[in-house]
Amino acid sequence: MTEGFNAPAEAQAPQQAVGELVRDLHQLAEELEGQPEALLSLLRELETLHRSIQDGAFRRSLPGDRQHLFALLRDMERSGGWPYIPRLQLRTFMDLLQRDDQPALREEPPLAA
Repeated sequence: MTEGFNAPAEAQAPQQAVGELVRDLHQLAEELEGQPEALLSLLRELETLHRSIQDGAFRRSLPGDRQHLFALLRDMERSGGWPYIPRLQLRTFMDLLQRDDQPALREEPPLAA
């Protein structure tokens, strides 16, 4: 859900439902803290859901004419841009693990994902 976005009245009920789901997912993530395999599974499911919505319902819902599409893109940019779930690169993760094994490098900041 996007902060500061003034949605029309008909969109508020779905946004409220999404807000409740997001709170439930945050709670689940907190409950799974310390269980990396379970958290990884949750992240994979969220990414799969993201792609499914993006490639399915969202794509089918895009406006058919340029003027409406431009207005949607402008609104998206104003309200936070394109929703994207970045994936931690396995190589970056492995580099971070190797750095933990080398005492002299522990003081350096971690690599960006």
